[in-house]
Amino acid sequence: MALQNLRESLYRRFNGSVKGMDIKDMARALDGAGVSAFLRSLPANPLLLGLGEARHFVGELGEVRNEIFRHLVEHEGYRAFAIESDCLMGLVVDDYVTTGAGTLDDVMERGFSHRFGESPANRELVRWMRAYNEEHDEKLRFFGFDGPLEYWAASPRQALTALYALLDGPLPSTVVSRETLDTLLGPDDRWSNEATAMDPSQSIGRSADAQRLRLIADDLVALLDTQQPQLSAEDRARAALYGRTATGLLRYHYWLADASPARWTRLSALRATMMAANLRAIAEQGPALVFSSNLHLQRARSAMPFGDQVLEWWSAGAIAATHLGDRYAFLASALGTAGGDTPAPDTVEGILSTLPWDRSLIDARRLAEAVAKPAPRVSRDFAYFPLDPARLDLMDGIVFLKRAVDLGALG
Repeated sequence: MALQNLRESLYRRFNGSVKGMDIKDMARALDGAGVSAFLRSLPANPLLLGLGEARHFVGELGEVRNEIFRHLVEHEGYRAFAIESDCLMGLVVDDYVTTGAGTLDDVMERGFSHRFGESPANRELVRWMRAYNEEHDEKLRFFGFDGPLEYWAASPRQALTALYALLDGPLPSTVVSRETLDTLLGPDDRWSNEATAMDPSQSIGRSADAQRLRLIADDLVALLDTQQPQLSAEDRARAALYGRTATGLLRYHYWLADASPARWTRLSALRATMMAANLRAIAEQGPALVFSSNLHLQRARSAMPFGDQVLEWWSAGAIAATHLGDRYAFLASALGTAGGDTPAPDTVEGILSTLPWDRSLIDARRLAEAVAKPAPRVSRDFAYFPLDPARLDLMDGIVFLKRAVDLGALG
C-alpha cells in the first residue's frame, strides 16, 4: 500500500511538471491501432522499424513482437522481419518460410545463433510466416542481421566459398583456384577457437594465410561488381551478403589477434558495422521490422562495462540511421516488474508503471520533454538494460510491459 501511495504521489507530481498534461496523453494501450497511430506520427514511413529488447528471452516481449509484426504485415504492408542472429544461418529460415524447404524443427535448430532457436516466440513467428506465405503470392522474408560470431568468430569458409561459387566463368580462378582457397582456409576449428576471445595469441587472424585471404576476399568482391548484370536479383543479393560477411569476418579475425587495450572497443565497433551493412541491405527489402537488443538499435552511442573497461562504440542502429535518416525509426522496450525486480517509483520505468495498461506504447520524445530528471534504474538483473533517462529524446517510442514473468534462460 505504501508503495502504491508513493507511485500515485509521483504520478500527480509528474502531471504537474508538464503543465497539467496527463501521462496518458503521451501514451496509449499497445494494440494494432496504437502501432498504426505511432507510424502516422513519424515524419516518414520507415523502411526499418527497430524494436529493441531490454532483455533477451523475455517470453512476453516475444509475444508482443509477434503481435506487432502480424499487424504490420496485415495492415501496414510490411514484408520482412530481421533478428539479431547469424546472417548466414538466417538463409536457412528464409528458405523455409519462402519455399517450405526443410522442417520447422530442423530450421529452429540450424537457422539461429545465440540460442534464439530455443525461443517459443521465435518458433511461433517462423511457423506463422510460413503459413502466411502458403496463402499469399507476395512472400514474407526472414533475415538474420548479425555476423557469424559471438565474442569469437566463425570460419570465413562458408561466405568465401559460396561467393566463389556464384561468380561465373573463368575469372574467379584468376584470383585464386578453388584448391588454393581450401588450403588457405584449412580446418574450420582453427578459426572458431573460443579461446581467442580472451587470448589474442591464439588467433590466426594475422597469419600469412589470413592476410592473403583478406586480399582474395577483396578481389572477389571487386569481381562481383563486374558480374552484376549477369546475375539474378536473388543471386546478387546473396553474393553481396557473402562478400560483406567474408570481408567482415576476416577483418574481425585480424583484430582478434590484437593485444592492445583498444582490442574490444575495436571488435565491438566492427560487429556493429557488419550489422549495419546487413540492415542497409534489408532496408532494400523493406519495410521491415527489426528485433534486437536496445543497445544494437539505439541511435545513441553504446556503452558497456567489460572487465575493468567501459567499451563505447556507435551501434548498428546509429550507423544505419545516418544512411536512412527519417526512414529509420526506433522503438525501445522497457519492463516494469521483471521476475522479482521492481523499478523504483522515481525511475522512468517506475513512472511508466503508473499507466493503466499492462502493455503501453509511449511517445518517447514527448516523455523526454515532460520527465523532470528521473533517477536511473539500478536493476538486480544483470541481463536487463534499463532505459537511460538522458537519452529518451533519441528514441521514437517505448514499448512498455508493466510486468514480465517469463524471463527464459540466459545460461
